[in-house]
Amino acid sequence: MLSAMIRGVFAAALTPLRDGGAALDEEAVPPYLSFLAEGGVDGVLVGGTTGEGILLSLPERQVLLELFVSAAAGGLGVAAHCGAQSSAETVALAAHAARVGADAVAVIPPPYYPLDDAALEAHLALAAAACAPLPFYAYEFAARSGYAIPLAVIERLRERAPNLAGLKVSDRPWEKLEPYLLEGLDIFVGAESLLARALAAGAAGAVSGLASCYPDVVSALASEPTADRSDQAESLRAELDRFPFHAACKVVAARRGVPIRADVRAPLRTLTPAELTQLSLP
Repeated sequence: MLSAMIRGVFAAALTPLRDGGAALDEEAVPPYLSFLAEGGVDGVLVGGTTGEGILLSLPERQVLLELFVSAAAGGLGVAAHCGAQSSAETVALAAHAARVGADAVAVIPPPYYPLDDAALEAHLALAAAACAPLPFYAYEFAARSGYAIPLAVIERLRERAPNLAGLKVSDRPWEKLEPYLLEGLDIFVGAESLLARALAAGAAGAVSGLASCYPDVVSALASEPTADRSDQAESLRAELDRFPFHAACKVVAARRGVPIRADVRAPLRTLTPAELTQLSLP
């Protein structure tokens, strides 16, 4: 099965940047991947929400993916987030991901314009075809795209796209996640607070923003989803969410030994000196 290729915990990887966020920090990618691998994750999602992908140019996203694929050779799985504002850019990114050796492609619906079912189905089908036979995952995150992927669209996409392997679902609370736990599709959970319950209900794993800087915590939770480990993950996530999330994750990753700058792509911002003092995580 296609879906059997991708399981477990994937870190929603940070994008190392320099020059105030204006350029990719290519040298930081290999040590960052080593940090994630040592933390026990099974793979990474490149250029997703945590990775600032929507703020990068198409050429930057292609270079970034190539850096991750090269640095992860023979080790971590690499899934490419290829969602973009237009179908043309989404297709170009998906085709590039297949060409350079990514292990899977995920696509969030285009933000800003709320697509109707027919338009969304066509968009996702084009993306899936562009990367076939690579496993394709629809990325459901209504809080970011601005609208949810209807279940009817997913069912029709299963007929049109033989490489549809599953979904990444970052919705919460549980009532918004549960309908997407569909039989025959691998579902990856974005909200760490729902991971234990989702795994018990048959989810395949997680694609976690927290794992971008605490891969060890999320990996431990997935392997042994106890209440204590769930509480630990929720506590860490709550602390990070008190601040601009991307910058806070990069600060924490640096404190944990990753040679990554705090730079983020505007209009995201770095932490203020006061926030750096208030951020109590190691």
